[in-house]
Formats: sequence, structure tokens, C-alpha cells
Amino acid sequence: MNDINEMLEKLHEAAAQDKELRKKLLLTQQADEPMAEFCRIAGEYGFPIDLGDLLVLNETLWGNMLKSTNGGATYPIEDWADAYEMFICGL
Repeated sequence: MNDINEMLEKLHEAAAQDKELRKKLLLTQQADEPMAEFCRIAGEYGFPIDLGDLLVLNETLWGNMLKSTNGGATYPIEDWADAYEMFICGL
């Protein structure tokens, strides 16, 4: 399994240099399945990101945020972003 964080970082760097890649990644927000389309496009450009790995990363991020909340939260806060959303915002 690839290190998902490293792969996302490399993809972000590539998208910063390649306007067409950046545009395609931003357009994934309009897809019926945005995260799946994001992974498909990333793979086409040589960044094999598996949807399952992206979902596991989200669970890890949310779990860590829940643990870091004073007293421990019992549910994710509605406005917490996931890895895909944070990536898109960074573009």
C-alpha cells in the first residue's frame, strides 16, 4: 500500500504545476461520486490513490480530531472536512 499522505502531497505538487490536472481535479466536485472520480483522475496521472485508502484516511483524521476534543467528543462536528475536501480547498 502506498503512503496516502505522501501520494496526496505529490499529486498536489503536480496539480500546482499542471493547470489541466488542477482543472480536472477541481471538476470532480461536480461528479456523482466525487471521491471516486478524484481517485480515477489521480491514477491516470500516475498517482495511484485507492478510494479505500482515502476513506481510511478520513476515518483516521476524524478519530484523531474526536480524541483531541476537550473531554472527547462522541460524534464528528458537522463542518469537519475530509481529506478530499481539504485537498480540493488547497488547490
